[in-house]
Amino acid sequence: MSRSGKDRDTRVRTAKKRTASSTRWLQRQLNDPYVKQAKAEGYRSRAAYKLIELDEKFDLLKGVTRVVDLGIAPGGWAQVVRKRKPKAHVVGIDLLEVEPIEGVTIFQMDFMDDEAPAVLEEALGGKAELVMSDMAANTVGHKQTDHLRTMGLVEAGAWFAIENLAPGGTYLAKVLAGGTDTDLLNLLKQHFKTVKHAKPPASRKGSSEWYVIAQGFKGG
Repeated sequence: MSRSGKDRDTRVRTAKKRTASSTRWLQRQLNDPYVKQAKAEGYRSRAAYKLIELDEKFDLLKGVTRVVDLGIAPGGWAQVVRKRKPKAHVVGIDLLEVEPIEGVTIFQMDFMDDEAPAVLEEALGGKAELVMSDMAANTVGHKQTDHLRTMGLVEAGAWFAIENLAPGGTYLAKVLAGGTDTDLLNLLKQHFKTVKHAKPPASRKGSSEWYVIAQGFKGG
């Protein structure tokens, strides 16, 4: 502790093989209160607090028994669901390998594969009350291309939600700065009673991410 009673920021020396940008990233991680809290509370990532904050604002987990987690890695969101709704059945999918989570069925495959939706539906065993997506396309460095690729994932997730949600259900998805594209926004408004955008406090200020929250699924 410093004399003022406040924790001093952890400083990271620039190693010979470490770039300046990676040094800044590491220093930010070490000094991030959400990272520290995640470690203390056993969450796999600081992203867990984004879901916690969104749930506190929009009651996303109220009454849920079946949840689909698109882009589950490393598993922080699924951990939150299991902690807040221990009896909920969670099915997740990601290209990356994910360490097992009790009560969660995890598939390592590309959500955009033709077989993926059927695999998730079978494992779910019924209609979901919540489909949540923290998916983002791998960036190529071209802003417009990266945006289009990520929004393509959001739209694919939206169609999956429309086909697999129970009436009254919710679709939560990460989008980029500028919010949801007009066509996708119209699609969500057609199938859900309310569509809102939010940036939870746990999202870094410099991040371009926002979340779209579509609630009150109208049914097929």
